[in-house]
Amino acid sequence: MKDQHRVLCERALGWSHDLPHVEAEPIYLLGAEWVSPPPNYYDEIYLELSRATISLRGLGALLGGGGLVIGSGMALFFYWLIIFNDWGGGWVMTISLSLCPPAAVWALLPYIKLDLVLPRDEPIRFNRLRRKIYIYQYRFHRFFVFSRKHWGVKPVAYNWDDVTAEVYRVYAPGHGGLIENVMLSIRNPETDEVIDRVFFTHDLYRGETYWAIARLFMQQGPEALPKFVHPPRDWNDDDGLSHMHCLAPKVHWPEDIDRESRTAPSEVEVR
Repeated sequence: MKDQHRVLCERALGWSHDLPHVEAEPIYLLGAEWVSPPPNYYDEIYLELSRATISLRGLGALLGGGGLVIGSGMALFFYWLIIFNDWGGGWVMTISLSLCPPAAVWALLPYIKLDLVLPRDEPIRFNRLRRKIYIYQYRFHRFFVFSRKHWGVKPVAYNWDDVTAEVYRVYAPGHGGLIENVMLSIRNPETDEVIDRVFFTHDLYRGETYWAIARLFMQQGPEALPKFVHPPRDWNDDDGLSHMHCLAPKVHWPEDIDRESRTAPSEVEVR
């Protein structure tokens, strides 16, 4: 496994603490039945939780697009001064200022593209009979903006016992103060090294609630889950979604991993 995955840091920047272990005795979380959105689906085999790595769809495209327009206008004006006017700056300043607009465009493009191409939902499935989790993961790269290899939906599957829920706290004055995210890290059981870390929730309450729901389901089954107040959401249905969500790609699991994540292991697999 080590040859197939890059090894990540033991803890990422801003780590605060871990949520209860996957095998820790589950404790009913007060108010879990009010969580929104509730699980997309659950039955005797698997539970599916909704996930969104971007909390405000459209903001990146709006601000990034505006920045591109303003930056492009300033760049054209600057280039016009250099070509058609007596530019008095030295060659160092000229080269530096000439490279700034392309660099700014390259810095903004990933956020604009991600806002437009990220799926409307990035669910995680917890299969209690296989003891695995299946993550509808969208991979992207901020440098290789136009690379098909580095951008796109690439679902992954991991053993439930190798998953840890981590809480990260970052103080961001311009974003409302304290930001608390929950990430899921996956360890190589042979070396105990972290081989992947994926986003789970944008806030601690939902992260604790979702993690408690997942643990209850994996340990005790659907009967242990609360009766959720809000109805489940079909994210491929445009009804009630924002315009940006409607423009976003729908969720389409690859056929093989879709089948595996929704079914129990066969006798052949067990053997």
